[in-house]
Amino acid sequence: MEEEIMRLFENGVIMEQVFEADEDAYDGMNVHIKESMDSNHFVAMLRSSISQWTKQRKRGVWIKLPIEHADLVNAAVKEGFWYHHAEPTYLMLVYWIPQTPHTIPANASHRVGIGALVINHTGEVLVVQEKNGTFRGTGVWKLPTGVVDEGEDICDAAVREVHEETGIKAEFIELLAFRQSHKSFFEKSDLFFICMLKPLSYEIHKQNSEIDGAQWMAMEEYAAQPFVKKHEMFNKIAEICIAKKENKYSGFSQVLMTSGFSAKRNYLYFNQKQFTLPEN
Repeated sequence: MEEEIMRLFENGVIMEQVFEADEDAYDGMNVHIKESMDSNHFVAMLRSSISQWTKQRKRGVWIKLPIEHADLVNAAVKEGFWYHHAEPTYLMLVYWIPQTPHTIPANASHRVGIGALVINHTGEVLVVQEKNGTFRGTGVWKLPTGVVDEGEDICDAAVREVHEETGIKAEFIELLAFRQSHKSFFEKSDLFFICMLKPLSYEIHKQNSEIDGAQWMAMEEYAAQPFVKKHEMFNKIAEICIAKKENKYSGFSQVLMTSGFSAKRNYLYFNQKQFTLPEN
């Protein structure tokens, strides 16, 4: 019965059954496992597929394995596949066909975060005290911060995080500075962008689950906190914020445009005050 499942007749010739796969731009094959199968069936198809793709001079093989088919992981690993990345609903496994060092790109290497400088009409800055994390119980007043969601633009993330933590509606103005650090969350690198926002409302409604306190504070009082003065990075960010308040610093604003590879529109951040793009 298994032989009947694993072999098909085509023009009187017995053909090995292979996985349906999409070819990518790098001579790789992308397999999407959608139906349940036992491990023996899976391994037989895998071997047949790789044999055929080897003859076709294909290179990387990617298997997207939904969580409901996680029982096939062990069989794939025994055939030489390794983990590339995992998401809540699937695991990605990869394999390199040529007898050369592989050139499969690594999983995403960075997490992206934002900090938001929001200055009201009297020159005060919006600050919060966190209930959780590193700043819990320290009494430090800090800028609202958060993590950029998948598929979310930096400018939109800053607006969202400010509203979630403080209830303040705001609009993005400029990207003031960014910091890169390494060996952070799960050994990944971290990019953190300081964004300036203009408030569209002023009455604070803090997020009770994560925020212990939120208020408008004089910029100089925020910058003079012992924690801020003690740490070089925080002190420099505070200096940048003060310079921006005094119109002595200019950051990067966002411009929506298309790239050379697709019609999808993306933001390019640059200093428009010192550079004007020629009109199309």
